[in-house]
Amino acid sequence: MDVEDIRADLTEVLITEEEIHAKLAELARRVEADYAETTPLLVGVLKGAVMVMADFARELQIHIDMDWMAVSSYGAGTESSGVVRILKDLDTDIAGRDVLIVEDIIDSGLTLSWLLQNLQSRGAKSVKILALLRKPESIKVEVDVEYVGFDIPPAFVVGYGLDFAERYRNLRAVGVLAPHVYE
Repeated sequence: MDVEDIRADLTEVLITEEEIHAKLAELARRVEADYAETTPLLVGVLKGAVMVMADFARELQIHIDMDWMAVSSYGAGTESSGVVRILKDLDTDIAGRDVLIVEDIIDSGLTLSWLLQNLQSRGAKSVKILALLRKPESIKVEVDVEYVGFDIPPAFVVGYGLDFAERYRNLRAVGVLAPHVYE
C-alpha cells in the first residue's frame, strides 16, 4: 500500500500536523504553569497516545516523569465496548504524585472514566487529563478534562497514533476514515 492508497482511505483531513504541533505547544505552556512547583508523572495510554505523549513531552520545559499504561475497550471494532482491561500496568508507584493522563482521544468517555477512578484509588495526589481530541457528541460519561486540544465531530478518525485495526497510526495528520474501509 502506498501513500496514495492511504489517502484514498480518508474522506478528509481534519487536523494537520502543523495544527497538532501548535496546539501541543499551547497546552504545554498551560501545563508548565500549572505544574511549576512539582514534577508531574505523565501517564501515556498505549498505543494511541504514543505520538501525542512523545511530542507533548518534548514540548514541555519543566521536569517530568513518564510511564505507560495499556488499556483496551475497543478490540478491532470502531466503538468502545465499555469493558476495560489493563493490558500493561504502570511501573511507577503513583501514591502522593501529581498524575497527568495523556490521551489521544476521548470518545465515549467510558474508558477514561474507569482509568481516572483507577488511578485516583491508588493514592495519587491529583489526577488530571490531557487529550488531543474529544468527540463531545459521542460522550456517554462526563469526564473532567483539564486540557483539550480539539473538539471534533463524531466521525471515525485515524492518524497521529489513532488506528483502525492497527493501521494508520503513522499518519502525521488526523483524518476521517472512509466507511468503505471498516464496513
